[in-house]
Amino acid sequence: MQFPISSLKCLTLLLAALGLGGAALAQTAAQAPALSAVAGLNFADYLSAVEQNSLDLQSQQQNVVSARAGIGIAGIRPDPQLTLGASREQVRAGTPRPLNRNYEVSMELETGGKRSARVRAARSQVRLAEAGVEGFRTQLFSDAAQDFTQACRDQQALQRKEQTLKALSDVVKANEVRRKAGDIGTVEWRQSRVERDQFQTDVTQARADAQTSRLALSVPLGRRLSEVFSSEDLQCDFQPFANNKNIEALVVQALDARSDVRVAQATLDNARDNAGVAQANRWVNPTLAVGMATIPATVAGVDNQGNPYDAGNRSRMLSVSVSVPIPFSRLNRGEVLQAEAVVTQAMLGLQQSQHKAETDVRSAYFRFAAARENVERYRSNVLTDAQRVLESIRLSYRHGEASLLELLSAQRSADDAYLGYLQAEADLAKATVDLQLSIGQRPAL
Repeated sequence: MQFPISSLKCLTLLLAALGLGGAALAQTAAQAPALSAVAGLNFADYLSAVEQNSLDLQSQQQNVVSARAGIGIAGIRPDPQLTLGASREQVRAGTPRPLNRNYEVSMELETGGKRSARVRAARSQVRLAEAGVEGFRTQLFSDAAQDFTQACRDQQALQRKEQTLKALSDVVKANEVRRKAGDIGTVEWRQSRVERDQFQTDVTQARADAQTSRLALSVPLGRRLSEVFSSEDLQCDFQPFANNKNIEALVVQALDARSDVRVAQATLDNARDNAGVAQANRWVNPTLAVGMATIPATVAGVDNQGNPYDAGNRSRMLSVSVSVPIPFSRLNRGEVLQAEAVVTQAMLGLQQSQHKAETDVRSAYFRFAAARENVERYRSNVLTDAQRVLESIRLSYRHGEASLLELLSAQRSADDAYLGYLQAEADLAKATVDLQLSIGQRPAL
């Protein structure tokens, strides 16, 4: 087929424009098609900043401060009581009416190891609060990882669509030159404009998605991203997760290190200690009282009836008493039964959390393996095949054997393949974090 010089020039412009879309797709696994800059905010720095600046995490850590203060409260002994009294006879019979004074100090004596039981329960409450903070930190890491990978995915998708939009705009320019040269009709030129303008809506939506996901990164920080990091460019070249353990070894690691298992174990320990407090409280507490009564001296005299009376000597009387309550209320074992029921619930909760941990590890492992396989498939086959198809359609279009619609369809298919690859990479990153968190490991990408 022969082309005039003007047609060849127009085709050269068109193919150069189409090459922009094809070159980006040609980047495969060997070239690591991460469109973000190499230097920028990486996941490890972001995760550390989230851990340091999260307001929710700081709020949860106050539970530990409160629980530690509870140890001192639990060790407080009952306060002694001081009783002061004065008595004087009211009837005036002419006899002396001395003012009698009474002094008494009493104190309740704890028995049955109540104080030590309360201290043990308070200390186990601290461990429970610390485990709760670790559990909250795990969920915080999971949410932060999901936000970061989503922001990377949206950023890379936007860059890809902007490249495609530029390629379509160049196609429109080249077709306009060809239309003026008489090589193509007005319909084909307008069709290229329609495709370009319609794709602009995808770019606008992708830009909004990228901005939204970027804003979501500020939420765990409790402040704007720019206030924490000097550079907001995301470094999205995630490293593959190196797993040298089989699934059974991962399950064993999870049962020992997972935060939810530790929370369940701490809950059981605290329930047992609280049951010990309930059992110790069944012991009655006697009250020891030490007192003194003083009567001042009186002189001899005659009363109103004319009867003489002798002088009275000054006296002091020391008294010691012990009072013990009669424990009729201990016949009801309701508090002990309630505490034992809580212990049983905690034991069942621990077993359930262990079973859930094993299931989560196996599920996360399978999802991780599937996501890794999908990424490898995109890198080894899908991207390469999509590029070859696009190159074939380009060649056919150059020889007049393919229409513009076929060329645009191939470009759209190539874009879909690349966006699918980006989603597969995001899924792999999420699956990696899920697997790391399921075995109690700090996430790293």
